[in-house]
Amino acid sequence: MRTILAFERDIESQLEFLDTFKPQKQINPKGALFCGSGDSLASSMMAECFSDYQALAVDPLVLAKNKSISKNKHVYFVSISGNTISNIRAAKMVKKSTAITKNPTSNLAKACTDTIPLDYYDSGVMTSGSISFLASMLACMSLVFGFRVKNARKLFLSAKSQARKIALKNKVYFIGNQHTYPLCMYAAAKLHEVLGMDAHYDMIEQFSHAGLFSAKPGDTVIIFEGKNAHNACLVSQLKSLGLSVHTPSIKSGSKISQVIFYTFVSQVLALNGAKRKRLTDCYFITEKKIRNVSSSMIY
Repeated sequence: MRTILAFERDIESQLEFLDTFKPQKQINPKGALFCGSGDSLASSMMAECFSDYQALAVDPLVLAKNKSISKNKHVYFVSISGNTISNIRAAKMVKKSTAITKNPTSNLAKACTDTIPLDYYDSGVMTSGSISFLASMLACMSLVFGFRVKNARKLFLSAKSQARKIALKNKVYFIGNQHTYPLCMYAAAKLHEVLGMDAHYDMIEQFSHAGLFSAKPGDTVIIFEGKNAHNACLVSQLKSLGLSVHTPSIKSGSKISQVIFYTFVSQVLALNGAKRKRLTDCYFITEKKIRNVSSSMIY
C-alpha cells in the first residue's frame, strides 16, 4: 500500500477508534511530567495545557540534561514506536516512569516501571502519524482532565468540508491558543512530512510580535481558534497585508470537540494537498537521504 493511501485510511479509522476510546484513570497533575519528541511532544503538551499547566511537558534531551526536573515526579514517556533513543536514555535516569506506547515490548517500555499500551488499529504501513497521534494525545489528556468524546463523525465531516476550502499557498502559518497551540505544531509537522512544505506554528499573540514579520503577500495563515471579536480584527488586519487567512471552526464550546476538530483539520489539509499534487507517497518517504539522517538521529 502506498503511503498516502495508508495515511488516508488511518485518518478514516479514527472514527472507529473514538467510538471505543476509554480514558485513563486520572492522576494528580502536579506530580506528572510528560516527555516526548515530534508528534509525541505535541501530545505531551496537550496534557500540560489541559492540566492548566500543573503538569509539565519537556523534550527528552532537556530532561536528560536536567535530571532534577523529574524530582518527585512520575514521568510519562510518550513514544509510538518505543524506540526513540533520547526517550530511552532519559527513562533510565528517572525513578518512576510510565511508557505510553503502541509497542509494550519495546526498549522504552522495558526501561520504564509501568506501561500504558495504546490500543488502536492502523494500516500497518509506515506513514505520517494520524491515529497514532490521536490515541497518544487523548491518553495523555485523559490522565489529567476528565472528558467524553461526542459527535466524532460530525466533527470529522465538518473538518473535511472546511479543509476542502483551504488552498495552501507559499509559506503556511498555523496559529492557536492555549488548547490548540500544540495542534498547530502537529499541523505544521503534517505539512513537513507529507508535502515537504514550508510551514510554521505560533501562539496567536506571539505571531504578531515575530512570525508576522517573515510573512509575505500570498502566504497562508490558518487560525485554530473559534470566531470572536479579537480574531475578526486580526483576520481583517492580516488580509490587508495580502495574506490568505482561514479560520476553520465549530460552534461547540467544548474544548475537547474543538481539539478533535482541529486534529482532523490538520490531517485532512495535508491529505488534500497530497491529492491535489497527485502524490502517492509522503515527502519523508521519497526523500530517502533526509529520512536516513532523521532516523540516525532518532533511533
